[in-house]
Amino acid sequence: MKGVILAGGLGTRLYPLTKVTNKHLLPVYNKPMIYYPIETMVRAGIRDLLLVTGGNDAGHFLRLLGNGKGFGLQHISYAYQEGEGGIADALGLAEHFCDGDQLCVILGDNIIEKDITKAANDFRQQPSGAKLLLKEIPDPERFGVPVFEGNRIIRIEEKPKQPRSNYAVTGIYFYDATVFEIVRTLKPSSRGELEITDVNNAYIERGDMTWEVLEGWWTDAGTLDSLLLAGQLVGKASRTSSSSRGR
Repeated sequence: MKGVILAGGLGTRLYPLTKVTNKHLLPVYNKPMIYYPIETMVRAGIRDLLLVTGGNDAGHFLRLLGNGKGFGLQHISYAYQEGEGGIADALGLAEHFCDGDQLCVILGDNIIEKDITKAANDFRQQPSGAKLLLKEIPDPERFGVPVFEGNRIIRIEEKPKQPRSNYAVTGIYFYDATVFEIVRTLKPSSRGELEITDVNNAYIERGDMTWEVLEGWWTDAGTLDSLLLAGQLVGKASRTSSSSRGR
């Protein structure tokens, strides 16, 4: 399994912080934001990673991350997304890197408490299709929301005003190599972007989607409020861990 971290976009919701750098390079407690999804990948046994970024600050990632050896990666590759084509467009840049393998895809502003090892191992045994990680939250209308029929997801609704469940689709996805066939069929949404929700719904229509609930807390860090929350959650977890080791 290979890993893809999507760290593009202009980060306009974090202006003026992002006027001088990519949002994924902003600090979350004591580390740059981009460290967290990389460490999530490594803990799940993924050692070959592609980082997709864009904008004027792409070179900053290379200066910060280098060849990835400091994280325990065997190899890190970089791809550049021109313009604002959306998450699925950025994912499409990983086709050559994927080379027929399974993929774990994480949005670069997703930060979690636990790890995704179980989900990754489960997907390694899944013969085809995709897997989503869900989280029950109080405000799912901010995200993609799964609609259930029994224990089966029948579709994902993007930012619904009246969510049909209390679960959000986190920015952590697993795909087989046919994801690139799906990306090539997509049409831009009303935002002019290729949407990852459309990718996920294509797998659901095939009947080839599984899901698991993510353990521990989860947050994105794409707004000023969620960036602050992420720092608070990571700081609390760090202090708790230090206190436990000191006993």
